[in-house]
Amino acid sequence: MKKRALAVLLTGVLAAGILTGCGSTAEEKETETAAAEEEQEEAAPAESEDAGEESSAEEKGTITVAASPTPHAEILEVAKPILAEQGWNLEITQFDDYILPNQVVDSGEMDANYFQHIPYLDEFNAERGTKLVNAGGIHYEPFGIYPGTKKSLDEIADGDVIAVPNDTTNEARALLLLQDNGLITLEEGAGLTATVQDIVENPHNLEIKELEAAQVPRVVEEVAFVVLNGNYALQANFSVAKDSIAYESADSEAAKTYVNVIAVKEGSENSEGIKALVDVLKSDEIKQYINEHYDGAVIPFN
Repeated sequence: MKKRALAVLLTGVLAAGILTGCGSTAEEKETETAAAEEEQEEAAPAESEDAGEESSAEEKGTITVAASPTPHAEILEVAKPILAEQGWNLEITQFDDYILPNQVVDSGEMDANYFQHIPYLDEFNAERGTKLVNAGGIHYEPFGIYPGTKKSLDEIADGDVIAVPNDTTNEARALLLLQDNGLITLEEGAGLTATVQDIVENPHNLEIKELEAAQVPRVVEEVAFVVLNGNYALQANFSVAKDSIAYESADSEAAKTYVNVIAVKEGSENSEGIKALVDVLKSDEIKQYINEHYDGAVIPFN
């Protein structure tokens, strides 16, 4: 009986020892868990701060821009990652005409456009009652005369056809370039509003074929010569330096007058997003890209 009691007592002592051992292990685990949680809590603020920084960059917003494919949309694509580093998301929509890009900005559907020069912008406002303004000049594109069925102006013959853009300012610019090269003479003072009606001398009886600007490069195989805007010359794979028969010099008044701008609805020109866009487009990185990629067809505007 005493032996049995002793056995029971020893069993109880062992059980208590085992329980005490388990209790110590649990406490250690709880301590380790608490320490780990504390470390996580200490690390969390740093992660939160990083996330906050990323979030604040993203929250700057989106800038929507309507643009002609070449070179405007191409230049914007180069600007896109630079703006992203500053927290701006640049959305680019390409248009092949000169009307819709202004309409979507005037309606507020898009923030800005990049395709036109100031004379065209002014003319558009006057004719359509829009209130678009220049937010910054980015580049200009020398107008050029390019070969069609003939390769030199020395080959000009009576009745030859020359295609030009039909919108007022670009047609005037084309006609002035033809005049500068001795093909026609315009009425004195016609200047930047010249049309075919202002031609007073046409010794070769040239037919001036007026087409929507985007259509001009498509008739190069049908006419003697074409007179092209810089962006449409690029789309037709013409190089100003290598392919043009004649073009506006970089220091000409015409080249300076026809600087291509970022256009916005009046009142938006000083918004944070538009100012960021213009600053990037006038940056050294973008100027370098333009100079390296367009062979003189596009020149940065200082």
